[in-house]
Amino acid sequence: MTNTIWTPELLSPAGSLEKLKVAVLYGADAVYLGGQKFGLRQASDNFTAEELKEGVEFAHERGSLVYVVLNSFLHDKDLEELPEFLALLSELKVDAVIVSDLGVITEIQKHSNLVIHLSTQASCLNVESAKLWKKMGVTRIVLGREVTIKEAKKIKEETGLEIEMFVHGSMCMAFSGNCVISNYTQGRDSNRGGCAHSCRFEYSIDFNQDEEAKKAFFMSSKDLEGIRMLTEFIEAGIDSLKVEGRNKSHYYAGTVSKVYAEALRYYKTHGNFLSDDLIRWEEELRKISHRDYTTGSLDEYADESSIYNQRESDEIEYTVSGVVLEVKENEHILMEVRSAFYPGDELEIMPFKGRIINHKIATIKTIAGIEIPKSKPGSVVKVPYMAGAERFNLIRKKAEVRV
Repeated sequence: MTNTIWTPELLSPAGSLEKLKVAVLYGADAVYLGGQKFGLRQASDNFTAEELKEGVEFAHERGSLVYVVLNSFLHDKDLEELPEFLALLSELKVDAVIVSDLGVITEIQKHSNLVIHLSTQASCLNVESAKLWKKMGVTRIVLGREVTIKEAKKIKEETGLEIEMFVHGSMCMAFSGNCVISNYTQGRDSNRGGCAHSCRFEYSIDFNQDEEAKKAFFMSSKDLEGIRMLTEFIEAGIDSLKVEGRNKSHYYAGTVSKVYAEALRYYKTHGNFLSDDLIRWEEELRKISHRDYTTGSLDEYADESSIYNQRESDEIEYTVSGVVLEVKENEHILMEVRSAFYPGDELEIMPFKGRIINHKIATIKTIAGIEIPKSKPGSVVKVPYMAGAERFNLIRKKAEVRV
């Protein structure tokens, strides 16, 4: 029997039921999601009660855990509505709730036996703070992004709490949970689900008379990428590695989950990483929409080098052509089309495990078998059988400009 090495949980975002399924199938050990209220990502699709039930069942059947965010800062009226939602979460047997408000913790303990994780919104950054939250009934701390892996290890060792840290995704210039820029620029409360990402806008800066005014994105951060820090996370005993991005696409959820899950599986067996594999995984992470990458404060505290001082680019290297609905071996594949593709196009299948599979499409047909000159987004088409394809696989292609 092969000995395996301990590795952290991979926790992926699930902004919708489809994204949950994609993240789980592509290797996430756990997903986090929000209901229609009480969370901080009101711009994401979020889950109805029916979707929550289906999502929890889907994840649990495949061995993945489900955490529900209740991390908005609530007013008394909100607290009055909370017990009913807690009853639903208890009935569905969600694995934990992610909370930032002491009042919410009290209500959870009063009305349920749900496991409580402390949200990064609470800005827990030190041992003594973590000890206090432990006394309040918290079992896991989602540390603020301002903490290094070395500091996180100390907090874990001195408190006995589970520790969760961000490994990938968008970053914020403010201390977690302490930003009110959107309140004043957009009239939207970032601590109650309304963040408008005002820190990412371009601003004019007026200097003194000896210096020219200039425009700058001085509050805008590069994106976090921790793929080369995995050994440090593992050696520090960090329990869970969190991917930011509930508002991002299902392609993002699938790609990032696949890359980090594959890397963790490799380490579990081999106890190290090969340079060629790290390069390949990094290349995959560059095929999703992203800013320049940084390791943030994982190693040393973030400084001016982490500022993304340039305009956002709309350039996308890859687009999702479709999702596999059915595979009839040696005959055809049914695909739900997400973006148009043509006969002769090179498509890439993203298997749940293993390397990307390239395939040139010879023909495209309707379900009735009529050959067509291109696929239409929103339709279902037949394409020739692709060896290695499975139901729910994402199929992508390199973006190109057609005249």
